[in-house]
Amino acid sequence: MSNSILAASADGRSPNIESGTAPIVEVQDLRVRFVTPEATVYAVNGVDFSLHPGEVLCILGESGSGKSVTLRALQRLLPENRAEIEGSIRIDGTDVLTMSKPELTAMRGTKVAMIFQEPMTALDPVYTIGQQIAETIVRHEGVDRNTAAARALELLEMVQIPSAKRRLKSYPHELSGGLRQRAMIALALSCRPRVLLADEPTTALDATVQIQILLLLRSLQREMGMGVIFVTHDVGVAGEIADRLAVMYAGRFIETGPTVDVIRKPLHPYAEGLLNSTVHGSMRGKRLNAIPGSPPNLESLPPGCSFAPRCAYVEDRCVGAVPPPLMVGTNRMARCVRVKTEPTSC
Repeated sequence: MSNSILAASADGRSPNIESGTAPIVEVQDLRVRFVTPEATVYAVNGVDFSLHPGEVLCILGESGSGKSVTLRALQRLLPENRAEIEGSIRIDGTDVLTMSKPELTAMRGTKVAMIFQEPMTALDPVYTIGQQIAETIVRHEGVDRNTAAARALELLEMVQIPSAKRRLKSYPHELSGGLRQRAMIALALSCRPRVLLADEPTTALDATVQIQILLLLRSLQREMGMGVIFVTHDVGVAGEIADRLAVMYAGRFIETGPTVDVIRKPLHPYAEGLLNSTVHGSMRGKRLNAIPGSPPNLESLPPGCSFAPRCAYVEDRCVGAVPPPLMVGTNRMARCVRVKTEPTSC
């Protein structure tokens, strides 16, 4: 992990964020459950957060913690026949949960765009990269095909794809994993969104390409002044990209705060466990301290703190009720009875 995370300001915001800037994304008490005849899965269980222009918020947690579901709920990309969404989602002042389908279609790609985890399944295999980017620009901005094609070339050059003009005519399967991911980023940025959602965009890439993509995303984010919500299970990736961290477990944010502070001194035992189970160079010859047990069944969450069955510090009071969000200072929150402060909203 590099020292780039130290660029975050003392209040946890990016240096690019002006004081007093209104949030571009505001989420309150977000709840998502998937209902089938067999069971109900409680995937997201009361999430609150905001995002400012020019800021990168990283949602960090194990697989199955609700990270990707939270991200997809922001654009209402979840299956309507099974997913029930409650709470409030406001993007640029507009309530997403009350939008009509035409309004959602207009919002996706313009105000909010998404980079998916696996570009090979997100990109259409029967159209060239250039056709897919140009079609998006024509659809949302109404320009002619020649103008859109010229913009597509500019975008491929912006994301540093070599031989960009030739790559416009390439199909997704003709590109390497790293080039496909760069093409996916170009597609997401084609209509200059104000908010970029990134769902583990570097998971399938090797370490060298991964750091190149992270540096590219950070550079483009700063250049365009976008707000970014980045989902990952990798602490090292979170440290490279994020201004703020939100650690997620069993559908809840169990710790939030500036990236530097959370990594240096985690408040919640789960966040501590994630950091202790991360491999780094100084651990050669040492035993890895993995978190024992498995994440809870989201069909039947345990009473009280969902992490209690795996926690090394568990007490009787941990299993009585779900710990409320407890503030430490003005910019950190943790849901743990060991945090000594008064409950407040997060």
